[in-house]
Amino acid sequence: MKILHTSDWHLGRTLYTKKERLDEHTAFLNWLLDTIKRENIDLLLIAGDVFDTASPSSTSQKLYYDFLIKVKTVGCENVIVVGGNHDSPSFLNAPKDILSALNITVIGNASEDIDDEIILINDKAGKPALLVCAVPFLRERDISRFAEGESYSDRSKRINENIQKHYREVAERAEQIRAELDENIPIIATGHLSVSGGKRMDDDGVRETYIGTIEAISSDIFPETFDYVALGHYHIPSVIKPHIRYSGSPIPMGFAEANQQKQVYIIDFSGEKTISNIEIPVFQKLVSIAGDKSEIEQQIKSLKAENQSVWVEIVYTDDEIFPDISNWVEEQTADSQIEVLKLINRQLLNAVLTHEDTTELLDEMNEYDVFDKVLEKNSIPDEQSKTLRELYKEILTEMQIEK
Repeated sequence: MKILHTSDWHLGRTLYTKKERLDEHTAFLNWLLDTIKRENIDLLLIAGDVFDTASPSSTSQKLYYDFLIKVKTVGCENVIVVGGNHDSPSFLNAPKDILSALNITVIGNASEDIDDEIILINDKAGKPALLVCAVPFLRERDISRFAEGESYSDRSKRINENIQKHYREVAERAEQIRAELDENIPIIATGHLSVSGGKRMDDDGVRETYIGTIEAISSDIFPETFDYVALGHYHIPSVIKPHIRYSGSPIPMGFAEANQQKQVYIIDFSGEKTISNIEIPVFQKLVSIAGDKSEIEQQIKSLKAENQSVWVEIVYTDDEIFPDISNWVEEQTADSQIEVLKLINRQLLNAVLTHEDTTELLDEMNEYDVFDKVLEKNSIPDEQSKTLRELYKEILTEMQIEK
């Protein structure tokens, strides 16, 4: 039994609202089909965040369903898709009965019946070969209930304990099923959450998933029953423990990931368990340029000499005032395949917001930075600011999590 672990496709995502990623996603999915065929993959695991929004466009939907239909034609008999925090559970679940006819199992959200999350995978001879605890993103409402008057600390503790309880119960049930089958087959699990040891970058677009003080959960929540845990949510491939891994996103979510090698994992239970990675090609080159005027000019010249399509972020770091940098950059990149999607003037960022630099500064700030700026400009006391930040965070989290 060979398994391919991928996650965080974020179909429909744009880069800084300026560039569609359709061509990149199409190229990735075609590459993935070729990889599945070449590696003789028996089971494809997609560990959440298939789509970037809860209401994906018709183009994104077509890309997803066309891919699922093609998977079986390249020899992969089984697909398991679990929902992430960006996905709409109801949207993912809607066609699950139809997709099940193609051996595609969709688990959009946690169910009251833990058996719904446990999938038995048979080999080509019809013999039990693998049990998958297909755990999706666990929304707070699915695993626990808010208690009136509860502190943020208590709420975070409750959420953490209930996530651990969910994994313990699904593992115990899987062990029971394995005993009933009387087959010594592997048990693996999925997860879409923040686990300690996962890696992040500044502009990766990863949303916080829970209200309160939970930043990341210990990997100890996963019972030793699991021979492998396929994680999603963080976009950088990382090994939490040898058998607990984030596959990361297949394309860069921002320029901070421009030089990062994207990959998928293959877990082979054919004999002794082996875990390997396969590097994903770069489908659209992204480059981040930083420096003073001469350094930026030299780097642009080098990119022009390559004569290929490249999306660029430029960060001007010199202390000398350069008010006309936008026009200068346009001149430098004229008659080339270079597209500048983000231009940051650090010298201006050191100043207080004015009507001249508001647009550039806001492009660099996220929603939390803007709120902090408001608190600062209104001289809100530290203790009150802390409370207001927690309340603001709660509002944003509720807005981001699909109802």
